[in-house]
Amino acid sequence: MGLLRSAATVSGITLLSRITGLIRDVLIARAFGAGPLTDAFWVAFRIPNLLRRLFAEGAFSQAFVPILGQVRSTSGPGEVRRLLDRVALLLTLAVMLVTLIGILGAPWVVSAMASGLRTAGRQTEFEAAVWMTRMMFPYILCMSLVAFASGVLNTWSRFAVPAFTPVLLNLSMIGATLFLVSWFDVPIYALAVGVMAGGLLQLGVQWAALGRMGLLPRPGLQVAASWRDPIVRRILKQMLPAILGVSVAQISLLINTNIATWLRPGSVTWLSFADRLMEFPTALLGVALGTVLLPSLSRAYAQDDHAGYNALLDWGLRLVLLLGLPAALGLALLADGLVATLFNYGAFGAGDVDQTRLAVMAYSVGLIGLLAIKILAPAFYARQDIRTPVRIAALCLVATQLLNVALVPLFAHAGLALSIGLGATLNAALLAGALRRRGIYRPGAGWPGFLARAVPAQAVLAALLLAAGRHFDWVALGAQPGLRIAWMAALLAAVVLAYFGTLLLCGFRPRDFTRRPT
Repeated sequence: MGLLRSAATVSGITLLSRITGLIRDVLIARAFGAGPLTDAFWVAFRIPNLLRRLFAEGAFSQAFVPILGQVRSTSGPGEVRRLLDRVALLLTLAVMLVTLIGILGAPWVVSAMASGLRTAGRQTEFEAAVWMTRMMFPYILCMSLVAFASGVLNTWSRFAVPAFTPVLLNLSMIGATLFLVSWFDVPIYALAVGVMAGGLLQLGVQWAALGRMGLLPRPGLQVAASWRDPIVRRILKQMLPAILGVSVAQISLLINTNIATWLRPGSVTWLSFADRLMEFPTALLGVALGTVLLPSLSRAYAQDDHAGYNALLDWGLRLVLLLGLPAALGLALLADGLVATLFNYGAFGAGDVDQTRLAVMAYSVGLIGLLAIKILAPAFYARQDIRTPVRIAALCLVATQLLNVALVPLFAHAGLALSIGLGATLNAALLAGALRRRGIYRPGAGWPGFLARAVPAQAVLAALLLAAGRHFDWVALGAQPGLRIAWMAALLAAVVLAYFGTLLLCGFRPRDFTRRPT
């Protein structure tokens, strides 16, 4: 399967995930608005998500996938099965211990992550965050095992199931919002139950997929043998710098969440909904490309195919610019309309629209950087070099927090979003510079012509969006929500047609962006 087809498969299924995620957030906004208890839920939900990214999807995948791909290429099925059994056993035991500690220490965890909830008059929010944190902490165990299964499935080029399973979390939370709220004295607690149900569903689907492939880990308690396994040791050795690298981003998120709890009530929720809009392009393009590129880059490196390795990076970066730039312009210039059309219902009022719009515009500044990181960081992971991205991420953490000092007093929660965007741009620039200095990546021929042909399409897109911004009052259209949705759909369709039509006139063809795996 060509890489473009693989990326399109992941992207298409991820689109379904993001659509259901948007429906989920629309229902949450309508039911609960942006207030103290909603902030408490997002704080509690962010805690297991932070650790999930730290231990599972982040550090574990970065260390596990390249080594698993190498073992699959150089060893027999028996060695592969033994590795899967031993890694699954140690991962399960480690995350079970973390989960137990998190449940018992939930008050301290919430205090560390959201100290603003400990201030006078916010005891109800704090207690709600602690209850929901305890309810959702086992989600980390589910998602760690899901990350294990995803790594195996992606290595075998089975991208569809890992891309689809997040839909199950969204559907579970939608069901909880619609049907479980009346069961709880504190209605928002239903969301925490929905998260846990979604985690169990994701785990069941992915492990069933492993079973159908004959790769389901076999139960056992050979802890000592697993710990002594030299390949497992290599994964653990790679995980240590990977944890440090991923923890840099998570520490930044932790600090920003903590700062947000000291700002106006609703700030955490405004940032969460703005982040949901950012997840569309980052997941549809960045995550999809990163998912399919890492195994291919690992194979190219193992086979000493320098030309193929370079071509893979070139292909990914061109797609990032061609599709990421219009997404950034759309978020910046259409933020008001997108936020109002999606969230301006029920308890989510015009003031919430305005505050969320500011955060979306601030985030859009760093979209290209966030997307580029998804391409550039795997270039190091595929070479089993995790230390370089770690050092760069640590430097960017310091830069992001220095930016917070300057920007948060000026722009409040939007300053936090702007700092993240600028920090991501710096991170991408430093990664690209390191790849160039080491001769790992050299831009292919045709970049000047590529950029010259892309500029007119960006100009047409920006002109259409600016004209629409002057013509529509999206909040006022809330009196006729069906009409507002219709106008937004028509505008998006017109913008897409104009953009890709201009690209076609400028000489771009689909074959310019197809690429088969190395």
